[in-house]
Amino acid sequence: MFGENILLTVVFLVFALTAALQLFYYFYYYLAVWLHKDQVVSTSKKPVSVIICARNEAENLANFLPSVLEQDYPDYEVIVVNDCSEDNTYKVLGEYLIKYPHLKVSNVNKDPKFTHNKKFAQFIGIKAARNDILVFTDADCKPESVRWLEGMTSHFNGSTHFVLGYGGYIKGKGLLNKYIIYETMTIALQFLGMAIRGIPYMGVGRNLAYLRTTFFENKGFGAHNHIISGDDDLFVNNNATGNNTAVEFRNGTITRSVSCPSFSKWITQKKRHLTTAPYYKSGDKFRISLEPLSRILFYMTFIILLSRLFLWQYVLIIFGLRLISMVTVLTLGQKRLNESGLTGFSLIFDIFSPVIAGILLLSNIRKRPGQNQWK
Repeated sequence: MFGENILLTVVFLVFALTAALQLFYYFYYYLAVWLHKDQVVSTSKKPVSVIICARNEAENLANFLPSVLEQDYPDYEVIVVNDCSEDNTYKVLGEYLIKYPHLKVSNVNKDPKFTHNKKFAQFIGIKAARNDILVFTDADCKPESVRWLEGMTSHFNGSTHFVLGYGGYIKGKGLLNKYIIYETMTIALQFLGMAIRGIPYMGVGRNLAYLRTTFFENKGFGAHNHIISGDDDLFVNNNATGNNTAVEFRNGTITRSVSCPSFSKWITQKKRHLTTAPYYKSGDKFRISLEPLSRILFYMTFIILLSRLFLWQYVLIIFGLRLISMVTVLTLGQKRLNESGLTGFSLIFDIFSPVIAGILLLSNIRKRPGQNQWK
């Protein structure tokens, strides 16, 4: 009995410690997004190059490219890298080339002797750009307003090299769509919050900006060129600092993408994204893995303590404090990132999301994905 009490005391201490870690993440990182004061450091609208890589994206380009081409911005070009498409992409882009003089197309032809990933297409777009400020998005994305470019470029004042934006997803039907939006939002609260706190570690290619000179001065994608993903997050992880990075998520500067239509396709996409995790800086890997690990331990120790009724009053108080904090911070984060309807679902997703991510990460370690897969 005495030995069991000692063991349960240790479990309680782990429970309390993981709860404290969770509260730290909520109030120091996630809440920073809500508390962030919008700052426009430059009102001069400098020339911009928007880069979009597309492979077999005819339908998405037809639906979303006009929203990029019709921005309220005086001097910008849109470069679409048509990478070995076999659908009607050529036809769609041909029609838009006639209508929009600031659209440029770089075609990459299929060569059975040369296979490549998305980074090659991205590099082609960067080489073709005539402006130093580069803004990136995807073929299946649309800006929320005509002020998207103005917002993303307003932070470049000489010292800023990177601007991290929020790329959300279009609302749809089904639980999977809700989960994708929830996960995207919570990841954004983390990477945007850490950037605000001076620790930028990633960005998303759906809404990202950086300088062309910064890209070439840092040898582009460098040693990570062979990895499937990483054209966005690894380049930011290697080169962004607290002094050269800004964030942008005001209403109208957010982009929205089409979410995966099926669970199997989402699994494939998620596993591809997770291939970059081992290449992050050691400190970043520690910080971003500590939160989901502490969450798993929190729920495990909670179940053990409650099943044994060990200090159950204190256990329930700590659990309730953490729950209220989570709901409050995520609700405020929703408002700031122009999301809605996720609070109730977050009570369930909060339990399972670190488990799902952990399983997918382990499966990647067991089976190495192909290196030249584009998307």
